[in-house]
Amino acid sequence: MKKIALFIFMLISVSINSQSKYLTKTGTINFEASVPSFEEVAAKNNSVTAILNTENGEFAALALVKAFRFKNALMEEHFNENYVESDEFPKAIFKGTISDFDFNKLGTTQNKSTINGSLTFHGVTKKIEIPLTITLIDGKINMSGNFKVLVSDFDIEIPKIVQNKLSNEVLVDFSFELSKK
Repeated sequence: MKKIALFIFMLISVSINSQSKYLTKTGTINFEASVPSFEEVAAKNNSVTAILNTENGEFAALALVKAFRFKNALMEEHFNENYVESDEFPKAIFKGTISDFDFNKLGTTQNKSTINGSLTFHGVTKKIEIPLTITLIDGKINMSGNFKVLVSDFDIEIPKIVQNKLSNEVLVDFSFELSKK
């Protein structure tokens, strides 16, 4: 019985170790929701965690909402307290799969692809498709891209007094340098 249990444990260990995962804890997400002629509404988060399973192209990223930094501290406070309610909804999560992903075909030239998945933000989950550039340089996978989302799709209410100063359309761009785990 002990030999069977040991054999099963070894099989599980081998299958877990055979999965190639690449990870970062220093990914970057920027967003901008500015309107011409008004103050810039933009933020950056440099501590995004992301993981890619190179066997099947599954990808996940997690950003702490309070880690987004604005040029203006008051804007950052309003963002967290009044708009995205980061105490109640502390994380932004994306889970998806890179289309036709093949690790063996990655190289230093930019590979264009798409990633299909779901973005959860402010307690709302939306399916999105994101154009993506992916390369393998010096043993690290570099992924970058951008996409647009609507504030209204995530049940974020913008007060009428500032509605003309904030765009409902938010441009999000990201960059990840993932290392083998």
